Amino acid sequence: MKRLLDRWRAHREARVLERRAIPDDLWALTLARLPFLARRADEDLARLRKLASLFLDEKEFTGAGGLVVDDSMAVYIAAQACLPVLHIGLEPYRSFVGIVVHPDEVQVQREVVDDDGVVHVYDDVISGEAVAGGPMMLSWHDLTEGAATAEQAYNVVIHEFAHVLDMGDGDSDGVPPLPSARARDDWIAVIDAEYERFCETVDNDAETVLDPYGATSVDEFFAVAAESFFVTPKEMRAEHPVLYEMLARYFQQDPATY
Repeated sequence: MKRLLDRWRAHREARVLERRAIPDDLWALTLARLPFLARRADEDLARLRKLASLFLDEKEFTGAGGLVVDDSMAVYIAAQACLPVLHIGLEPYRSFVGIVVHPDEVQVQREVVDDDGVVHVYDDVISGEAVAGGPMMLSWHDLTEGAATAEQAYNVVIHEFAHVLDMGDGDSDGVPPLPSARARDDWIAVIDAEYERFCETVDNDAETVLDPYGATSVDEFFAVAAESFFVTPKEMRAEHPVLYEMLARYFQQDPATY
């Protein structure tokens, strides 16, 4: 039965890849716009191109505020989204379908309840947001501002899709689904210690390769760490070697060696 199911999946995947194949010129343009991808090995890029095609077949892109999401924009997003799951597969992303792309940052209203039970309402400006069940929101301006450089650890797509991985077990806590309770305990021990050290660095106004926004909470710390892991891996490994090695095992990649 399993063999038949595997054959059916392989046949379906082959049909999708034929139908949604990314043209050579569009793929070349995408790599040219994303230097941190272009330095990858040919084998990685071939796998990434395949995953991006499958991803595009499963997701629905919608432009907001008059923005029209064309093929080059969709592939640009898909290539970055699929990088974290290059050796994991697309299953963690199947919890949502919609991706809404805004021309620029979006102002949203937030509510928080303090320890005394008082509700505080405030406006927040966001460049991206991943919520359980979707849709995902992305700012096109911020995508093109950050992802086009390999010198700054800022990448909205990787950041938001790291949140999707984090929420795979139902909680946004900086701990993605892991294979065992022991693995989860080990992860928590590392990320909590690294987060505390990072917060001290930010509080002291010291330079850091990670975005200081990561000091907001441990789930944001995981997301900005994922950004740096893929965009500025050598710098991150030098600054956070233990955290880097943990992420390398999780993502099954070692981008600092490229």
